[in-house]
This record gives sequence, C-alpha cells and structure tokens, in this order.
Amino acid sequence: MSSSSEEKGGDSSSQNNDSVSVYERPKGLRGVYYHPLTQVIVLGFVCFLCPGMFNALTGLGGGGQVDATTSANANSALYATYAVSAFFSGTVCNKIGAKLTLLFGTLGYALYTSLLHPYDPYSSLSAINIHPGAGWFVITSGALLGVTAGFLWTAQGSMMLSYCTEAQKGIYISIFWGIFNVGAVVGSAVSLGQNFRSTVGILVLTLIGVTIPMLMADPNKVIRTDGTRVVMPRHPSWKSEFHGLWVAIITDPMVLLLFPLFCASAYFYTWQFNDYNAALFDIRARSLNNLLHWLSQIVGSVVLGLVLDSKWLRRRGRAFAGWSILLVITFVVHIWAYYYQRTYTRASVPLQKMDIYDPQYPAHVWLMIFYGLLDAMWHVMCFWLIGAMSNDTNKLAIYSGFFHSIQAAGSAIGWRLDALKLPYMTIFISTWCLVAAGLVFSFPMIYLRIRDTTMIQDEGLIIRDQEVNDTTVKE
Repeated sequence: MSSSSEEKGGDSSSQNNDSVSVYERPKGLRGVYYHPLTQVIVLGFVCFLCPGMFNALTGLGGGGQVDATTSANANSALYATYAVSAFFSGTVCNKIGAKLTLLFGTLGYALYTSLLHPYDPYSSLSAINIHPGAGWFVITSGALLGVTAGFLWTAQGSMMLSYCTEAQKGIYISIFWGIFNVGAVVGSAVSLGQNFRSTVGILVLTLIGVTIPMLMADPNKVIRTDGTRVVMPRHPSWKSEFHGLWVAIITDPMVLLLFPLFCASAYFYTWQFNDYNAALFDIRARSLNNLLHWLSQIVGSVVLGLVLDSKWLRRRGRAFAGWSILLVITFVVHIWAYYYQRTYTRASVPLQKMDIYDPQYPAHVWLMIFYGLLDAMWHVMCFWLIGAMSNDTNKLAIYSGFFHSIQAAGSAIGWRLDALKLPYMTIFISTWCLVAAGLVFSFPMIYLRIRDTTMIQDEGLIIRDQEVNDTTVKE
C-alpha cells in the first residue's frame, strides 16, 4: 500500500457538510512505523535525550557544577527568550512543518548540555572549569537554548495532541510524559553513581536526540486509529499564520483563563530545585532526590492519564475529576513544604548539607517525590485541557505555543527572583499563591468550555479557512 493510503470511505450522510473521511491504515512494518502511538513514542525519545537530560542537570541546582546564582541567571535568560520564541513558534510550526520545527528545537540542548553536566571533579570540559569567570558563557548559552526550546516544545505539543483521537489524549500524553522523564531518571542515576567519569557520554546522548526527528514520519502520512488522517497546515503565507494567532484567541477567549495554570507549571521549579533541593542537600542527596523526583513523575503522569481517559466518566466528568485531584495534591504538598520552609532562610542554610544517611533525610525526600507527582499531573492536565478544546492541528500548535510561552515567562520570573536572592519564604508563598490561582481560574473554563466532544463551531481556524476557500471559489 502506498504511504498516502487509499481512501476507504466517507460518511456521506453527515450533516452540515461535516463528513469525515476514513482511510485504511497501512499493514505490516509500514503500519507499525506510521502508527500514531509509534510516532508519539519516538517523540518521547527525542525529549528523553534532549530536554530530559537537561532536566536531570537542572534538578541538581546548577547541574552540581555552577554556583546557584549563575544557574538562576542562566535559567532566567533561558525562559525569557523561551517565552518570546514559544509565543510565535506555533505559527512557524504551521508554516515549515512540525518535523523541521522539532529538529531545529533540539539544537540548543547539545550546546547547553556541554556546559551544564553532572558534577565531575576530574572533568576539564565545562565552562566553569575552563575559566572561573566564564559564567556569562553559560548564561548566553541558556538564552540561545530558550530560543530553540520554544520551537521544540511547540512542535511536540502539536504532534502529540494531533496523533491521538479524543478518547486517547490522556493516555498518549501520559505515555509521552513517562518516556520523557526517563531521560531525567537516567541522567540523575548517572550523577548519583559518580562512576561516569566522561562527561562526553551525556552530550553524545543529546546529539543522538538531535538526529531522531529526521527519522520520524511526516505527519500528513499518519492515520489515527479511528481511520482519520492527521490534518496538515493549510495557510500559504506568514500573514495568514499570524492572523490565525489572533483568530485563535478571538474565537476561543476561554483559553485566557488557562494562562495562570500555564504560568504556574514551571514557576514552582525555582523553589523545588534551588531553594529546597540545592539549599539543604549535598550533591549525593540532590542526585538521589532528582532520581526519585523524576521516577515519581512517570507514576503521576500514568495515573492521571488513566483518570482522564476513563471509560466510566464522560469527558466533562473526567475534567472535573482531574481538577479535583490537582486541588488535593497541590494543598497537601504545599502545606507539607511550608512546614519545612519555615525552619530555614538564606542566611541560616547550614554549611554542612543534608546527606542520604542523615536521620531527617527520609522525610525530606518524600516531599520531592510528591512534588514529582504534582509536576507530572499538572502538565498532563494542561495538555489534556488544550487537547479537549480542539482537534485542529493548527489551533493545537498555537495553543501549545501559548502554553510554553506563558510557562516560560513564569519560570523566567521565578529564576530571576531567586537570582536577586529574595527570601526563600517569599518565593515559596508566591509559588503557592500562583498554583492556587491557576486552579481557581481554570475551574470556570472547565465548567463553561469543556464538552463531551469537540464541535465544529469550536474550530475557529477551520471555519475561517472554509470561509476563505468559499470566497476563492466564488471569485
């Protein structure tokens, strides 16, 4: 069978000209390669090898190699450029295609990973070891990574949400999130073992991740499990793409209620990794904390994914169930964290950091585990809500860009506040308030906007294109 697949049939009785063509899926090895789940798994490995390794290094607090202030400034620069890049990357993704956008997005990780690698006192490869005043190079590299990361995550969001049917979005998101976090688990395990003398290894893995997008299938050749084809971008010019950005907001303003939820999704990393993990624990304990944190993310993503795709509830019911789970775990984790945060400040942080053999360590590591559960569930919920608002590939690319842009802006602010050495308690309370605001604002959006199925009247870009096409035909 050809890669384009022959049309098997269409529903000619559909009303309002909203018929959906059904295609026969390829068989054999071609069927496996072009299967949407295969492509989501491969996409997961791209993020496993690029941002996954980066997350393992960031979780150590400066990769265990740079001072906390340099790390915070680098992350602030990264997320500031990321916010700008991600806002417009949806239109770029629609214009040049998801594969090229994803490929370009991986490039910055190789550069940055070569500078922020697991702590190795025998290494001479990091910028900090080359020259003690080279922190500016790490910060500049962070800014460049922010530009490319915006493209990677926008392409990832568009592909992940486009390949699945409405009933599969929760489980596809959780599968991707689990594979992605294995990268951070592996990176953390390497650092914990302290037996991986060559820092070239992680860089090589990242470079492998750069090559994988070239091996992925073209999205227009992927047929979903229900026989429908993934719809490719339709707009012929940059002008129409940027106009689509505006149309997406005007036709669906409810997405604005999700912005606090998006903003909180990375803001809380500052307190977790720099003001708790790096502040209280030595490098060995930080590495173990990291390992357990990312492992718990795999569990959290699978659990919430199963809830959001449950056959026992309608889609609206699943949305409220997911929101309720987030509400409970958010306040449990932050009440617990407040109990620890009130015991130390920047001035009172002990010089002798907590080790894994200290008697108080077990209770403290459990907080990192529960933060991992919250982190994964928060991201799965964000992506699932975006996917529930539309099935249109172009609209999903734009919404994915919104998510990563707002997320990056929040993260840039958080890391910059930490670089300015605001009190730990101030950063913690602001984190708690932001996650609470995200839940409060998202509730009316779920109540008013989430339906049991996506309707054609929700697809503002498709309607706009149909109107343009009708006008063209008449002319």
